[in-house]
Amino acid sequence: MSLSVVILAAGKGTRMRSSLPKVLHAIADKPMVSHVINAARQLNADNIYIVYGFGGEVLKATIANNSASDDLTFIEQKEQLGTGHAVDMASPFINDNENVLVLYGDVPLTKVSTLEKLLAVKPEHGMGLLTVNLANPTGYGRIVRKDNAVVGIIEQKDASAEQLLITEANTGILLANGGDLKRWLANLSSDNAQGEYYLTDIIAACHHEGKIIATAHPDTEIEVEGANNRVQLASLERAFQLREAEALMIAGASLRDPNRIDIRGNIVIGEEVHIDINCIFEGDVSLASGVKIGANCILKNCTIGENSIIKANSIIEDAVVGKDCSVGPFARLRPGSVMNKDSHVGNFVEMKKTILGAGSKAGHLTYLGDTVIGQNVNIGAGTITCNYDGVNKFQTTIDDGAFVGSNSSLVAPVTIGVNATIGAGSVIAKDVAADELAVARGKQRNISNWQRPTKKS
Repeated sequence: MSLSVVILAAGKGTRMRSSLPKVLHAIADKPMVSHVINAARQLNADNIYIVYGFGGEVLKATIANNSASDDLTFIEQKEQLGTGHAVDMASPFINDNENVLVLYGDVPLTKVSTLEKLLAVKPEHGMGLLTVNLANPTGYGRIVRKDNAVVGIIEQKDASAEQLLITEANTGILLANGGDLKRWLANLSSDNAQGEYYLTDIIAACHHEGKIIATAHPDTEIEVEGANNRVQLASLERAFQLREAEALMIAGASLRDPNRIDIRGNIVIGEEVHIDINCIFEGDVSLASGVKIGANCILKNCTIGENSIIKANSIIEDAVVGKDCSVGPFARLRPGSVMNKDSHVGNFVEMKKTILGAGSKAGHLTYLGDTVIGQNVNIGAGTITCNYDGVNKFQTTIDDGAFVGSNSSLVAPVTIGVNATIGAGSVIAKDVAADELAVARGKQRNISNWQRPTKKS
């Protein structure tokens, strides 16, 4: 049977104190609703409907920027008249002979495996309902059972004192047949304390028709918690990060402190990977076996080869680091940079769109931009490739075995030949042939009896 997913995302989120729609506030640098959309996609849903209200254009644009949105259908809820009314906005799009899963754009941590459990328990004639046992269910609708069978849900504001003692709570996540769902929604009443159409009332309608309401449960409470304010948002962020950290450790990574890591994308790791504190991983990051990441590093869309060491406070973005390399501390590899086997960049070295050959080194205080560097090249401290004339970028080529002395400026376009040597403090604006020594310095003058300036009164 086909599956459609309805994601409720119309809430303004007044308690966020923000001009953004609530569901656009981020967990792991990604809008909460995008986490929910990704879960729906992993279920191979045939249709995904986003019911929106406040800030609809911003919502659509943000989702489109975060990922492709061609498979999404956006449905406006012009009046916010409750969750039942919100789901009913999707009724014209729902087929009678399909399953419909209802999710929430501000509940971002529900595992796909939990939703698969819900899909598995739903009876042919009836409903699947995700419930959770809470130590403190205040604010949640309570699951009402009779002879252990679910017969309805009572909202907090409508519950009796006895019903408030129930600890099994409604998550709002449910699965029903399309035809049944549309019929139940059409018969909802707003005769309650809030004057709204409660989605939860369809549980009683299902029971009254003699249909079975089967329940599934998440592994942890955090899976079904939402964020109504920034305190709750921060709590979800930490829970997400700890979950990601645990997955890394189970996969074989050693983390100095699982509470001090931020994963804002996808990491693939090999064996014996070590990660120190306060590291941030964004986009798609691959860490091969034996990689060590020092404290306070930021890695984004990069690949780190076997046994390479990224020392503290280094930033690597859209770059490739080969096997047995060393980076940092305080190094920056910008987009388009490639370090080949056994190469090294040290403290305060920046590379941009540069290839560093095998065995080559740039130890200190260096900028290498738009540069192709061969094997076993030594780049002295303070070297700069002057790749920009104010309008255009030009390439510098440094061939195998070259030695560039400290405090040199290589004015591109320029080529330094095989085994050539650049004297320290040189400004090189012309090609240097293989095995040549190039020295380009102004003539030194030593002035006797020089009087230093004195401070004026």
